[in-house]
Amino acid sequence: MQLPEQMILKILLSVCVGALIGAEREYRSKSAGFRTLTLICLGAALFTAFSQEIGAKTSPDRIASNVVVGIGFVGAGVIFKFDYGVQGITTAAMIWVTAALGMGIGAGYFLVSGLTCVLILLVLVIFTQLEGWIDRINQIRNYKITCDYQNETLHRYENYLKEQRLKFKRNRELKSGGKITGEWMAQGPEDRHLRFINQVLKDPSVTSFEF
Repeated sequence: MQLPEQMILKILLSVCVGALIGAEREYRSKSAGFRTLTLICLGAALFTAFSQEIGAKTSPDRIASNVVVGIGFVGAGVIFKFDYGVQGITTAAMIWVTAALGMGIGAGYFLVSGLTCVLILLVLVIFTQLEGWIDRINQIRNYKITCDYQNETLHRYENYLKEQRLKFKRNRELKSGGKITGEWMAQGPEDRHLRFINQVLKDPSVTSFEF
């Protein structure tokens, strides 16, 4: 059986689009990288193309519609919750949008899928630079300081935060034996955080400092 030229084009284009987006994710050492996104784009394109062929007379979108549901399970697998936030949401979004591109290619929307791929790559590159700039002028960091227990001890470190004009909130404090530990969430420009860190590191009363 000879493979139709249209199907060959869909396969090749979906591999190229998935590989381009996957290469960017691989470069940033994300959990879903080069091979994963290439296969997702190819699979979505094939499911969509097969759906049109198999259900052409009755429901050409029946198989393809389930790609949206199925890809949600894959995306959920790369999202991890940590003590101070969630990681993997951007990678999950990339899995989702790569599957959408694959479906577009499988349905024959080559130009729209190609232009969208270029736009996605521009967003990943330009917005990453923009995020870096925003992060430098407004960082949220978590600090954990342990020292010998004395009355008003933790207020000293809060005064350091005030001196550097950082907005902060004390999350909790814990006393164990002769030691006391305080945890804070602080917000402000990167240079102020660095000055605060250096100030605490030079404080001889600090026995443990996590930042």
